[in-house]
Amino acid sequence: MPDTAASPASSTNAAPKFFQGFLHFNIRCSEEDLPAIEKFYGDVLDLKKGPRPNFVGAGIWLYYGDDPILHVGARFKKGEQIKDYHSGSLDHIAWKASGAVEFRKRLKKLDIEFEEQNIKDAGYQVFLYDPVGTKLEFNFVNEHVPDAVPLGTTAQANLR
Repeated sequence: MPDTAASPASSTNAAPKFFQGFLHFNIRCSEEDLPAIEKFYGDVLDLKKGPRPNFVGAGIWLYYGDDPILHVGARFKKGEQIKDYHSGSLDHIAWKASGAVEFRKRLKKLDIEFEEQNIKDAGYQVFLYDPVGTKLEFNFVNEHVPDAVPLGTTAQANLR
């Protein structure tokens, strides 16, 4: 007897596939924040600054290989936040990752604060914040980290 429970990705009644994949995410900051953001994402994720179209205003594009996955726009003065037209409702950006032991060592060497979570059926996760306060989540599926937090531990970052 065939399985009648279709996954969302395999449903034959699905709407047209307008979504074709992830392109980039964009964070806003002040122009003074640009060097710290470039350094942070370079140190943590090995993203490299690359070509950016000649948009109005300062900014950088950070690349993973040939893909400019992080766009950073200097759209406000240091210490200000844009409220008009932006809800600020983004909670975090999650990454599928591997090499948890090495990643933790890297963060410790860079003296970057992070929190850990280890929940059954969710796996081992690391949470940290970039220089302008964007919460980042790294998911290490099916990886055992010997000196990590015990199974059942919830990160405080995940409760804020």
